[in-house]
Amino acid sequence: MTTESPFQPIAGATALADEAARPYDRRWLAVDDQDRWLDVGRAPGLAGLDVSLRFGYLVIRADGMLRLDVPLDVIEDDDSVERTASIGGRDVRVVDEGELASAWFSQWLGQPCRLVKVHPDAGPVNWA
Repeated sequence: MTTESPFQPIAGATALADEAARPYDRRWLAVDDQDRWLDVGRAPGLAGLDVSLRFGYLVIRADGMLRLDVPLDVIEDDDSVERTASIGGRDVRVVDEGELASAWFSQWLGQPCRLVKVHPDAGPVNWA
């Protein structure tokens, strides 16, 4: 079930089409080194991602990069991985996906950044 990308909706484009994928739509985003949301305007490489859901993982592919598999449903009980990201002018509670994901995205986007997901308790996010 490949879509345009869950990273595209973060930039204001279409949502995941598959009903089973809807709980994961608009959940992940890249943030810069100051925890500000990176959209395709600030990180054009986001448009070149191929993202799918497979066997409990968010699977991310990009030309010339190894595949990145991110577990979908990890329990966020470790406060050390929580951050606050600025999304649409609002501070939102997020969970950092770790060093491997950070290195992958930093390499792909050509700038220091982190892959984070919106914390399940964060409430609705304004992606405008």
